[in-house]
Amino acid sequence: MAIDDAFAAASEEERLRILAAACAGLSDIEVLQYALDQAVADLHALSGMVHWRGPTGSHELRLVVASGLPPTDLSARGDIRHAISRALDDGVLTFMPVTLDAGTDHSVMLTAVPLDGASGAWVGVLSVLTDGPAAPPSERRAFLQALASWLAERCGTSEPGNGPARLWQSDSHLQRALEAAKAGSWEWNIRTGEVHWDEPAQTILGVDPGIDQYDIDTWVNVVHPQDLPRVMAAKDKAVRTRSLYEIEYRVCRADGTTGWMHARGRLVLDEQGEPVRMIGTVWDTTESRIARESAGRALQYMSDAFLAVDGDWRIVFANLDGERLLGSTDLHGRLLWDLTAGDLPDLRARCLQAADDRTPASFDMQWPSDQRWYHVRLVPVPDGLTFYFADVTEKRLRDAERAAAERATAERAAWTQEMTRALSEAVSAQDVVRIITERVLPTFGAAGLLIVTVDDDRLRIVGAVGHSPDFLRRIEQHAVLDRSVLTDVIQTGVPAFIESRDQCLETDLLEADSGMNAWAVLPLMVPGHPGGCCVISFERPRRFTGEGRPLVTALSGLVGQALARARMYDMEHARAEELQRLLVPRELPSLPGVTAAVRYLAADGAPELGGAWYDVIPLSSERVALVMGDVRGHGVPQAATIGRLRTAARTLADLELPPDDLLVHLNDLVKELGEHLHVTCLYAVYDPTNGECTLVSAGHPPPAVVHPDGTVQVLDTPPDLRLGAAQPPFNPAELRLPEGALLVLYTDDLIESAHRDMDDGMAELTRLLTGALPRSRSDLDRLCDAVTQGMRPERQQPSDGAALLIARTLRLAPEDVGSWSLPENPIAAREAREHVREQLAGWRLDDLVPTTELVASELVANVIRHARGPIRLRLLRGRTLVCEVSDGSQTTPRIRRAADTDEGGRGLQLVAAVSQRWGTRFTADGKCIWAEQLLPA
Repeated sequence: MAIDDAFAAASEEERLRILAAACAGLSDIEVLQYALDQAVADLHALSGMVHWRGPTGSHELRLVVASGLPPTDLSARGDIRHAISRALDDGVLTFMPVTLDAGTDHSVMLTAVPLDGASGAWVGVLSVLTDGPAAPPSERRAFLQALASWLAERCGTSEPGNGPARLWQSDSHLQRALEAAKAGSWEWNIRTGEVHWDEPAQTILGVDPGIDQYDIDTWVNVVHPQDLPRVMAAKDKAVRTRSLYEIEYRVCRADGTTGWMHARGRLVLDEQGEPVRMIGTVWDTTESRIARESAGRALQYMSDAFLAVDGDWRIVFANLDGERLLGSTDLHGRLLWDLTAGDLPDLRARCLQAADDRTPASFDMQWPSDQRWYHVRLVPVPDGLTFYFADVTEKRLRDAERAAAERATAERAAWTQEMTRALSEAVSAQDVVRIITERVLPTFGAAGLLIVTVDDDRLRIVGAVGHSPDFLRRIEQHAVLDRSVLTDVIQTGVPAFIESRDQCLETDLLEADSGMNAWAVLPLMVPGHPGGCCVISFERPRRFTGEGRPLVTALSGLVGQALARARMYDMEHARAEELQRLLVPRELPSLPGVTAAVRYLAADGAPELGGAWYDVIPLSSERVALVMGDVRGHGVPQAATIGRLRTAARTLADLELPPDDLLVHLNDLVKELGEHLHVTCLYAVYDPTNGECTLVSAGHPPPAVVHPDGTVQVLDTPPDLRLGAAQPPFNPAELRLPEGALLVLYTDDLIESAHRDMDDGMAELTRLLTGALPRSRSDLDRLCDAVTQGMRPERQQPSDGAALLIARTLRLAPEDVGSWSLPENPIAAREAREHVREQLAGWRLDDLVPTTELVASELVANVIRHARGPIRLRLLRGRTLVCEVSDGSQTTPRIRRAADTDEGGRGLQLVAAVSQRWGTRFTADGKCIWAEQLLPA
């Protein structure tokens, strides 16, 4: 039997051994009473009863013994008698919930076990009542059945004691279990002093088994001298009060070893109620005691203070840090509130609340003795309350410092934001000087301000406050190449902080600034180079702290931008002319998927570029992206916005983002550029292999489709808001375009004007497009001219510029596309190479077979190793040879730099090396990795 099983067996049969020894010579009624008491105690029951069947021929059960609640109240209950009779009739253990008081709904569980007679007939029932509706645990029920079996055998034996004695023979199953569990039994004759130990008890106590007779002195001699007084006191108390004897103590064995024992005993009384014997058990608890002491040492030296109190708030344990916290090393048994904790009413109230609620509680408090902050955690335990004190003083200091820094940062941010707003409204240099004088100088406690710019290699004063005329004249006479603090800051762009005159050279310009004793010299940066400096002067020496320096440095950037604004305004037209060449494609690409033509109408005939923009972007696998956007207004800001949006759109398109995701990123970009912008955009992706077209609109007019039969359809795209104001996700629209259809994109200024509303403009556009069947690029150009002239006569030019893009859709020939499904195992690479060889041979592209086989093999192997199916291979012959491998995974492959000793990791390097370009795009059910190669001339 395993050790765990031995423990379980010993714990069950140990009580039967005690009963067997205790009941020797007792009457049947006394045996029944003693056994019933054991059952009630073991199950923590409210009450117990034993009913006995009457003489032969009688069917009435009679209550013979009871324990706990009054038996008359229980035996008369019909539901209780029914459950007891059922157990007797069925001959099995029965448990049934019953109600003690008819006026309440409080239920208890009745568990009844039949008693088997010598002839095999059931002679009685042992029953117990436990609190609550739950059945007793299985191990409790097992003990109850074992007790009933022993009781039936004991009471059915003509010579009491002969039957149960068989259980305790030295070679019995129980004896072996007790030896394995290191448990034994003992008996003490109180009147003669004789003591009897069984063999396991002799072994664990270490007494000499060769002695014929043991007495109380034998036992006293093995008890550790330090534990003897309390052991004797406990035994005397049990005898005097007729109570249970239980104690843990140390023994000193004859072989010199020491161990811990746990003893438990019960008195046997004579007819006059005087104690005659004490019988009990003893266990070896050395190992469990060592474990408890290890846990105690861990608590003793833990970094946090730990206390444990009993139900009367007396300290039962305190570790070293707990003793330090309470200011004493002699704490055991002392009342908690008599110590330092008694000076903390809030702690006492929280402890009482936690004890009443029986729920843990946590809070921070400052301890009076050391003025440090502790995080206190109160945890109720069955016999009291435990305290954990974690020192959080440093954490609170850091939190306070962080909160103060956050407040200072928020204040600086608010001040900077206010200064930004105020300076953005300044239209002249004097406005800038006024704003700084009114808002900056009082904030820093400064007395003077000087703003200097560079003009023809000399310093020029833009504005000054608080400085003498002589000092200002010396500034005007100073050249940029002359050495001084001001020119150093202008040339290097690094601010200078002079905290007193002692830090100034005698020859420096600032020495002539009478009445001032500290200066902050800040560079005024304009795009590309320093444009001057701003000097903030103080009448007294001043230390520039770590918080002040970043603030005044940020101020210099704001002032520099405000002063540079006028120069930027003068350069606006020149920049607009330069941007005009960059904002839109110079010519549209010639692609296998679409043929496109475009027309742009400037705003009111102005030379600068307006707010409309467009693009035709080649994508992977011969797909094409068509973009049409509109930025309200015209001029430099709108041109700059268009440039950013077009660059971002092309970059995001190259990343193979889905149309709705691409507009999400453009939406974020517009939000960053500013809320004042009004930007709309329509983005469409056309696939010439199947004619599928996906469109997403952000506040843009819906596109129109001219079908090959000449009919016009205005698409009903989802009405998302403009960029910068939309709340993603965007809603894409999908349609299939026949070959030869026209997809027409335009801006609202083409169809709407002061003379025509949106509906009338759409009707006119539909009329102009109806019946249009262009066959060539020149036909598309003529159609664009006809539509723009019809929509916008010369006398009705758009206010913000307008654009029209017409794209004629084409299809790749079926013989230019090859597609195959591949198995999800390593042979897929071999099959991919076979398909490549066969398809390229049919296309007469034998020169590309080796590289295409390599590309397909590596891409398929990458899927097998790192992704999942289904796997498809597709070859496209268009402008280039495209090899695609699709799978069901959303992971993005990346090239990594493999070391010389790595066995793998070079697949994508090989693909990139032999391909013109490669990439990944996500699909609805996974991703597609593609690679392009140039076709031979």
